[in-house]
Amino acid sequence: MTLSFIALGLDHRHIFGMTQNMLDIGATCLGYWTEGAPETLAGFTKRFPELSRFDSLDAALASGADLALVSAIPADRAALATRAMRQGMDVMTDKPGCTTLAQLEEIKDCVAGTGRIWSVNFSERFEVPAVTRATELVEAGAIGKVVHTAGLGPHRLNRATRPSWFFERERYGGILTDIGSHQIDQFLHFTGSSEAEVAHAMVANHTNPADQGLQDFGEISLRSATASGYIRVDWYTPDALPTWGDGRLTILGTEGYIELRKYVDVGGTDGTDHLLLVNGTRCEKIDASGAGLPYFERLAHDIRNRTETAMRQRHCFTVMELALKAQAMAEGADT
Repeated sequence: MTLSFIALGLDHRHIFGMTQNMLDIGATCLGYWTEGAPETLAGFTKRFPELSRFDSLDAALASGADLALVSAIPADRAALATRAMRQGMDVMTDKPGCTTLAQLEEIKDCVAGTGRIWSVNFSERFEVPAVTRATELVEAGAIGKVVHTAGLGPHRLNRATRPSWFFERERYGGILTDIGSHQIDQFLHFTGSSEAEVAHAMVANHTNPADQGLQDFGEISLRSATASGYIRVDWYTPDALPTWGDGRLTILGTEGYIELRKYVDVGGTDGTDHLLLVNGTRCEKIDASGAGLPYFERLAHDIRNRTETAMRQRHCFTVMELALKAQAMAEGADT
């Protein structure tokens, strides 16, 4: 079986990696559809000149593809995903997969009614080889039982290239719904927690007063039955950093710890995917850049065999529910 897919919505650059990683495992892209001419369109067509554009969304949905990749404006992703699932496709959506709890309930109902897979590509885990290696080490017991994670997700604002929806709260969903969902995913994954509660959440706009819809800082404290975690996200990456953000994750276990310097090691080793491991017998820095990205092959396996090897559906739902509840808590809204 050759897996086929389409791309729906090119509004975020994450669609580049989503598309490339599916092509890399041998899947066939039948084409793409997007509304209008988003800023990312030129880059997408340059990178994938062989892909054709469908004349309409209906034509894309009638293509017979097995999988739909969705990277439209965040507020529009849920509707596209449910339409694709009702058309018989599984879905890999960019994060956030939805922007309201009502949308999440519609997605849950659609999954239950269609039997389709709704998978959010949490790229700060699924597209980072260092996280793959950290997962292997944790599962092998290298640091004992994980009791805490500290996830830092700084990003560069890149104001000149941002579309108008990026500054509209109702369109992008809020900073905790958006980039905070990455860190929530990693907390649940590494602590082995099937559920958690939001103990604290806050958002702020410290440096962009003219953009009232933008939240440029956020933090979350999480607590599960066996672990706790802290999350900080922001749009403050300075221009001198050679990449978009110094993303880090510290995983604390009862017998050691792992620190991931995912995209850059300031003042240290060149390249990406730096993993620091400290336990009772080892204290070392590991180049994890070759650890691979198993999510995409596993998702293809799940599509063929109706399994849950890439990510459990319940986990995906729980991540987005916690992100949306944290966002509501931070904004003082009832959930």
